[in-house]
Amino acid sequence: MRGEALGVLRERDPVTKAAATRDLYARACEGLLHCSPERSLDEPAGLPGRPERPELVGPRGLGRRSMQSPQGRAVLLHALAHIEFNAINLALDAVWRFAGMPAVFYLDWLKVASEEAHHFSLLSARLADFGHVYGDFPAHDGLWDMCERTRGDVLARMALVPRTLEARGLDASPPIRARLQQAGDHESAAILDVILRDEIDHVLTGNHWFRYLCDQAALDPHPTYTRLAAQYHAPRLRGPFNFEARRDAGFDEAELAALAGLEAGQAPAAGEAHQESTDAPDVKPTPPASMT
Repeated sequence: MRGEALGVLRERDPVTKAAATRDLYARACEGLLHCSPERSLDEPAGLPGRPERPELVGPRGLGRRSMQSPQGRAVLLHALAHIEFNAINLALDAVWRFAGMPAVFYLDWLKVASEEAHHFSLLSARLADFGHVYGDFPAHDGLWDMCERTRGDVLARMALVPRTLEARGLDASPPIRARLQQAGDHESAAILDVILRDEIDHVLTGNHWFRYLCDQAALDPHPTYTRLAAQYHAPRLRGPFNFEARRDAGFDEAELAALAGLEAGQAPAAGEAHQESTDAPDVKPTPPASMT
């Protein structure tokens, strides 16, 4: 199972990758694949497999367009599809890379990969309704960058991808969905509902394995997260936060209280509160979901 996950991760065509990911999870659930947690796999060159397009640029290289226009919504849908494509890669990477975890760890992240593939397919189909395909607009690579940084530390990966980048998507979802509804795009808003529902479970999975690893190493999760966020230069958290979704995703009351204090102490940048843009955050929005 882990070797096949690595093979799918190397696949360059997004549509083929999404279908292969869902098929891999289905076969794993049927008991048709053997999982060897103790096996260490050699990393091939060229990870992850991805198409020649979209062009990858820095966040400042992404244009801004109003979601009131069809073209602006197409740009948003493309940004979300790019996030979900990266999220497939992130989950598959966890399956093949980290040896020595309980067998259920690998099935958990293969399930996440399969659901991210479903999200990508939904967004790609909706993008086609606007006359576009994935690759038509530039995108940035913040999600995979964090994957690279945490490649040697499964604890850091669990702390900083699902619990930080994907969790930020829980926060991004409501305002993005509201703007789509305001623009009359109920079909796109409904896709975000599906993604948010699944992303809560994905972040919960990350919280579970982060705390499992902390327990195994006799570490306090709260200072451990703070240390890892600083060590690996995680993006600074900013509100507003979706406290209800974060609670459902397994954050404890101490963590939520800390976020509430952070939210109360932050001041918006000039014009920030009134900016309407198609920018996706450099995180995994769950879009809202980064709306991975």
